[in-house]
This record gives sequence, C-alpha cells and structure tokens, in this order.
Amino acid sequence: MQDAHTGSWARGTQVPLELLESVRDLNRRFLDLAAGETGGWRSAGRVMPADLSARIAPLSPGQKTAAANCPYALFDLRFDDDAHWRTRLRNAGSWGVSESSAVDAAAPGSAVDAATLEFVRVALFFAWHVSSAAKLAPQLLLGMREDTAAAFRGATIDCLPSLAASEALHLTARWNGCARYWCALAGAASRPNPGELRRIQLYGLQLAAAARLG
Repeated sequence: MQDAHTGSWARGTQVPLELLESVRDLNRRFLDLAAGETGGWRSAGRVMPADLSARIAPLSPGQKTAAANCPYALFDLRFDDDAHWRTRLRNAGSWGVSESSAVDAAAPGSAVDAATLEFVRVALFFAWHVSSAAKLAPQLLLGMREDTAAAFRGATIDCLPSLAASEALHLTARWNGCARYWCALAGAASRPNPGELRRIQLYGLQLAAAARLG
C-alpha cells in the first residue's frame, strides 16, 4: 500500500519515484528523531516544539511510516535561505570542520547529538543528489530556492561531511510554526482512515506552494 501511495505521488508531482522513496525514508527517520526514539532524545524538543513532539511520540512504527509517506520533506535545514547556503557551500573547504570535530560535536552535553548528526549527514547528501538529479525536485521536495539548488549542484560531495556538524544546529521540522498541520498529520496517522491522511498530506503541498510564492 505504501509503495502504491508513493507511486501515485510520483504521477501527481512529476518527481522520480526513487526520490520520493528516499524522502519517505528520511521523513520516517526524522519522525523517530523528533519523537526522541533514535537515541537523540536531546533533539526531540529542539527540532520540533515539545507539544508537537508529544503528539508524534505515541504513534506506532506503522503509523509513523504512514505519516512519513509525503511527497515532500518533513524536515528543514534552512533550504529556503539562499544567502546562507551560497556562503556555506562556497566556503565549505575553509571552515576547518573535520570529522573529528563532528564527533566532538556529538559528545555528551553538546548541542548536537550523534543521531541528529548522522541524520543531517544523510539529508545533506540527499539535498546534493536531488539538486543534481532533477530540475524541479529541489523545490518540490525540499522547498529550495533555485539559487540554493544551484549552489548545491556546484558543490563537490567531499564538502558535505564537513558541513554536517554546524548545519545540524539548524535542523527543524518543516513548517515548525504551523501547529495545525502537525497536529492534523499526527491525528490522521493515528486513525485507520487513509483518505483523511492523504488530505492532510495534500495540505502540506499547499503550504509548500504558499512558501514558494511568499
């Protein structure tokens, strides 16, 4: 059923199926992170307001998988901030953030835990891949501006790991300020009504479109 749902999103959004499958998997991992279920419990209240995280946490694994099956990312790394990413990617080689520094950032008591850091590494690789693979996918899946996508296309894969530790501090739920969306998504996922869940997921597309026009 989930594969069929993803296939229908691919037809509706003109995004390659493999990218939709990847964003679904990342969404699922993000929901675990936001609920504090990946060992990154310190991140749960930071990537999503505590009251919204508390709505995600009771969902079963199957319910979180259903909620994650959206044709867009449920997470954000300031992808709509052109100036931020142009600067970061242009100077990625000069920041001096080594892998050992990234490990230090995940040490106990630090602002970034290991689970968040690992998620951001994968998310940045996905952003780079999406920007290089399909013209409209960065906007549709991640809410990127065109200049941001161009900056990712111009970056080399080698620079991505060095960015993970600092960019992990910017990881949040997408539409973090829209409690209506997140409450509705969690509520619909908790009930055996696929049609209701799909309507809420379509509402996310409206939010994404509004953000592009804003």
